[in-house]
Amino acid sequence: MKHRTRIKICGLTREADVDAAVAAGADAIGFVLYPKSPRHVDPARAGELARRLPPFVTPVLLFVNAAPDEVAAGVQAVPHALLQFHGDETTEQCLAAARPYLRAARMAPGFDLLDFAARHPEAVGLLLDAHIEGYGGGGKAFDWSLIPANVPCPVVLSGGLNPASVTDGVLRVRPWAVDVSSGVESAKGIKDAALMRRFCEAVREADSRLLD
Repeated sequence: MKHRTRIKICGLTREADVDAAVAAGADAIGFVLYPKSPRHVDPARAGELARRLPPFVTPVLLFVNAAPDEVAAGVQAVPHALLQFHGDETTEQCLAAARPYLRAARMAPGFDLLDFAARHPEAVGLLLDAHIEGYGGGGKAFDWSLIPANVPCPVVLSGGLNPASVTDGVLRVRPWAVDVSSGVESAKGIKDAALMRRFCEAVREADSRLLD
């Protein structure tokens, strides 16, 4: 039976954008709890936005080198969230919250993804992003040929995806899920409903081509 590629839309800051992402077909909605990000929301705001989500749409809280009390505040505000660690967190720091988590990997030539995966065996998935200055949301793609074929856990493809490129990404990488932020925005932190709809349609198009 063919896998349906899951879709995560990240960096939402407005109620209308959350509603539009759900309507477009997103499986997960990401909230950035990293103060230096232009898409940053605090835990209380993340909680307000997450309460709009219907059943079976997963809230994801993104942290970058956050202190334990900051992670705890996010989990308290959104108790059913999946966590995403996008900085330099150790395995122990990721496990400390005692919550399911995604571990972001910053892909670059020479980066050993299999070793990285082995150091995070409890991660429910690895989110593969471009290696840029700062942490994520840069709208930059990476060389997909850097991804080894035998990654031992689900892969979430990220980094520079948009409605025009995601079909090719799904066809070439065949990830468990795709993640988009800047590729569906009209401005940083402001999502475009039409772009989100086109992105989800492009993923479904790729899935249908893999069935042929």
